[in-house]
Amino acid sequence: MKIKRIVKKYYNKAASRIYKFATLKVIYPFIYNWYKKKPVDEKKVLLIEVRSLSLTDSYAVLDRELKARGDLNISYQFLGETIVGVFGCLKRGLACVKELATAKAAFVTDACQITSCVNLREETRLIQIWHACGAFKKFGFSTALLKFGDSEKRMLKYPYYKNISYITVSSPEIVWAYEQAMNSKTFKSKVVPVGVSRTDLFFEKDFIDSAKERVYEAFPNARNKKVILYAPTFRGKVRSAKTGIVDIDQFYQELGDEYVLIIKHHPYVKNPPLIDEAYADFAADLSKTCDIEDLLCAADICISDYSSLVFEYSLFERPLIFFAYDIDSYNDWRGFYYDYDELTPGPVFTTDEEIIDYIKNINERFDRQKVIEFREKFMSSCDGNATRRIIDLALGE
Repeated sequence: MKIKRIVKKYYNKAASRIYKFATLKVIYPFIYNWYKKKPVDEKKVLLIEVRSLSLTDSYAVLDRELKARGDLNISYQFLGETIVGVFGCLKRGLACVKELATAKAAFVTDACQITSCVNLREETRLIQIWHACGAFKKFGFSTALLKFGDSEKRMLKYPYYKNISYITVSSPEIVWAYEQAMNSKTFKSKVVPVGVSRTDLFFEKDFIDSAKERVYEAFPNARNKKVILYAPTFRGKVRSAKTGIVDIDQFYQELGDEYVLIIKHHPYVKNPPLIDEAYADFAADLSKTCDIEDLLCAADICISDYSSLVFEYSLFERPLIFFAYDIDSYNDWRGFYYDYDELTPGPVFTTDEEIIDYIKNINERFDRQKVIEFREKFMSSCDGNATRRIIDLALGE
């Protein structure tokens, strides 16, 4: 049995390498080059989702504003990587490169090998709007020497960030981090601090009001109490992601009279811990029920660890708490762009007891000015008009 497992393991690795070479070096480039013989459709715009089979929140405002123009042919490409299997990926990848070959503009929100494996025609603009703000934990080429990352050699052989015309970010302060992560000098991409499209929603009062209502509908007990949002990032590799935890019982005993606790796990976490029914009136896991944008609008306090959502939440200038009980191991695994203690605009704790004590005394201890300074440093280009500027870049206006 052991020999069979070993043989199977090496067989799968060999098959994976052959498939990767065949698709990224031969099939996709061939199909792209065949269809790019046709002229560019000046009205065609692609929205590419790498891991999802539906449009994610990163595209919400962009899709709305592109549709509002009324004269564009918008093509949605859902690659579904890690979801649809080998043949599903191949079918969707072929459709994507075919559409990309005649597109005026294309958008991606994640690392994408399919858009990187072809020789993109000069007439097409590829815009990387990314799915996160600020520059917190390292990614891409920044992780080449860390446990989380791949080697630089492999990242150059099968690139994820090639062909990008513009990389849009949330402030001038973090341009350097994205240049490093996406190797923009090698790939000749331009990092532009024009803002992050998805943040435009946080400047719309109607959206904020409706977002709160959606949260209250999902968890009615939140309507008449203050909301603590616990939103940890994932740990480990993407395929086997684990999540952070808080002691729900302690939070319930100490804070249950005034607060409710809403938990939002990272989408990569497939099997989050269940909440005991005894706390059903106090705590709810809304990971699959509510979008993170809705939860950020409804939260009175946000507890996170190393997640970039703290940058978006700073737009509300509300209390941020950082639960970094495993910071040493996480730093060794993934790493940060800035010194963690200097970056965080709120207290950093390693125990539930410290968090509870801080919340009990939050009126006296919360330093709003630190959050304002954090916002001005890392989110200065997010003013409610980012999407308009991004569309202008994409369409050459």
